[in-house]
Amino acid sequence: MATPYQDRIIKAPALNIGDEIYYDAASQGRLLVKQCADCKKYHHYPRALCPFCFSDKTEWKEAKGTGTIYTYSVTRRAGPDVYTIAYVTLDEGVSMLTNIVDCDHDAIRIGQKVKVVFKPAEGGMAIPMFAPA
Repeated sequence: MATPYQDRIIKAPALNIGDEIYYDAASQGRLLVKQCADCKKYHHYPRALCPFCFSDKTEWKEAKGTGTIYTYSVTRRAGPDVYTIAYVTLDEGVSMLTNIVDCDHDAIRIGQKVKVVFKPAEGGMAIPMFAPA
């Protein structure tokens, strides 16, 4: 039996220093990732030092917001709402831990193309998630 997406209450994340830029952009409908100015590699989750060359010259770049599902798990017993957690590999090459939303959970597949959508969290913050493209 198909399990459709249901809106659920999304808790606002605890912010680290410097996360405001990421979530402010999400509230404007933009997905940001970090890119190292020295080695030119993208990385996610956002952090001050490049995880590849340890440079402190990292810059926010707007991502295309598209990618593919690398792996996923449908959670049916954690509470009243079924949801899907997944790693999505963005077209920029980085992977994000995220949720797959606005779809039939039973139709999700590894390798499926997805696009970013922004869902409201408690307190009005927008959280980037992904839906089938």
